[in-house]
Amino acid sequence: MSIEVDTLTPVEDTPVEEKTGFTALRVITWFSVGMAVAALGIFVGAEIRSRYRFKKRTPYDFYSNAGEQQAGEFGVGI
Repeated sequence: MSIEVDTLTPVEDTPVEEKTGFTALRVITWFSVGMAVAALGIFVGAEIRSRYRFKKRTPYDFYSNAGEQQAGEFGVGI
């Protein structure tokens, strides 16, 4: 039983692939997803807050601007 080792055949090296481009693309993608989620959260939060504030209005709030209006030329000059 003899095991023959062929020393003349070069060992195939697996090339180390450059993953910097792929990593940069993944970082940009995840950053974009995070920004989209944050923007959506801000929009939904603002909508919920505005609807909550609208429900808390009293009947007097509907007529809050019914008072005397200021003149349009106030502070314009002489």
